[in-house]
Amino acid sequence: MAKILLVEDDKNLAMLVKDGISFENHIVDIVHDGQEGMDVLRSVNYELVILDWDLPKVSGLEILQNLRARGSHTPVLMLTGKNQIIDKERGFQSGADDYLTKPFHIKELSARITALLRRPSLLAASDITVGDLKIDLTLHRVTRNGNEIQLARLEFAVLEFLVRNKGQVFSNDVLLERVWPVDSERSPESVRTLIKKLRNKLDNGGPTLIHNVHGVGYKFEAPKE
Repeated sequence: MAKILLVEDDKNLAMLVKDGISFENHIVDIVHDGQEGMDVLRSVNYELVILDWDLPKVSGLEILQNLRARGSHTPVLMLTGKNQIIDKERGFQSGADDYLTKPFHIKELSARITALLRRPSLLAASDITVGDLKIDLTLHRVTRNGNEIQLARLEFAVLEFLVRNKGQVFSNDVLLERVWPVDSERSPESVRTLIKKLRNKLDNGGPTLIHNVHGVGYKFEAPKE
């Protein structure tokens, strides 16, 4: 699972892409013009950015150049109708990690996304095991002591993030920035509500896994054996 930004002005195509790659359990945020895309990238961290080239206000190429000028190494896939060799050269020279021309097949896009995310080993492991908790990233399945726990997509994303960074404390604001989709309710109360639901599902009378650090935030910590 990864948090992905899609910058695409064709709203129908954007929804088709979002629906197609959401089956991989990715969280996909969509913006429809270049200026909004640039603004979002200044305030939210993503594991991957998918950029159209011809966008209103600011082009995808300008967004890419700005991203690299700020020192960001976030993988970027250009998804565009510009199919000339010179266009591809400009895209790669500006810092694109991959370049896919329209029209395209959603399965090819999905395969390229997976390959890009694996470069920094973000998705290299197929499962995570901590104590009696097991997270199957491929099947989007969580078990504790062998008992399956049904989690909503955002609950799964929060758990995966905390487990990958176990022992570290994250504030409400950081969780909202790193995990929450931009088109969902984003408030400290939404974090508290989700964490409460997640704890109830995970613990179910057993030792607590997600701990509240008073006045600071939350951390994942497995019980000591």
